[in-house]
Amino acid sequence: MTKNITTFKSSPGGLTWINIINARKKEIDYLQRKYKFHELDLKDSFASHYAQRPKFFQRHNYCFLILQFPFYNPKNRIIEATEIDFFISRDQIITVHNNNLPPLVELYNLCSSDKFYRDQYLSDNNAAFLYEILIRLQEYCYPLLDHISIDIKNIEQNIFSGRERRMVGEIMLVKRNILNTRRIMEAHKNVIQKIIQEKTSYLPIEKIKIFYNDLVEHTKNIWDILQSQKELIETLENTNSTLVSFKLNDIMRTLTVFSVIVFPLTLFAAVFGMNTLNSMPFIDHPYGFWFIIGIMLAATLAMFMFFKKKKWL
Repeated sequence: MTKNITTFKSSPGGLTWINIINARKKEIDYLQRKYKFHELDLKDSFASHYAQRPKFFQRHNYCFLILQFPFYNPKNRIIEATEIDFFISRDQIITVHNNNLPPLVELYNLCSSDKFYRDQYLSDNNAAFLYEILIRLQEYCYPLLDHISIDIKNIEQNIFSGRERRMVGEIMLVKRNILNTRRIMEAHKNVIQKIIQEKTSYLPIEKIKIFYNDLVEHTKNIWDILQSQKELIETLENTNSTLVSFKLNDIMRTLTVFSVIVFPLTLFAAVFGMNTLNSMPFIDHPYGFWFIIGIMLAATLAMFMFFKKKKWL
């Protein structure tokens, strides 16, 4: 047995919890040698492998369950999927994971540090302990959803405070987190319902079916929150795009009006810059320069007053 494998067993009962983190070849070989698990299940449990979807299978004398849960990576502020695999037999539960889910780490620490908690969690049947793990992991999702809601609220405040350009990247980040979480949680309800419906002698769900129905309700609640957040962030994205487009159009209109206002200056400068001295007016007049400047300023003022009247300025 390697250092990545820890075994817990309660005093009153016979339930055993075997916790395996970062399963490599040694850990997989141990499971193959001792428990004769199906080759495909062992392959899915490699730390370097990642299941494409949650699933639940009944084998000859055990159940194999794969679930994914959201995990917040503070380095890049992205919610990512992390996987936990369960091998469930009559007297034991084996969990295989990467040790980055705080609720599972907390449960491990409790069982490691105090015999009271080991007896409390492992004295009942495997269905009860599986429920304890799943409910902890589901409840961990709510703070992540709260974090997304806070991000959405901050984006809304910044959009209407004139920082809409800065919010483009933030909106994309939050949309990605919502999308990732939806993809992670999408299949949970169906998998848990399948666990409830399957009849197995070594996983007595019927005795605590009401608790597993509660897990299904949690998945629905989480999905409803994600759906609401998805609609809200899409609405804010549309609002932000509209504001950015409006400001860009306003800038373009201002530049266009400015170019038209200064057009008389450019025109008169070009005309009086021609090399036709004999026919050019005001050339020989002692105040010809000031006449030309006056005409240019008058034309510019006329253009300015025209746009002012049209309320384009």
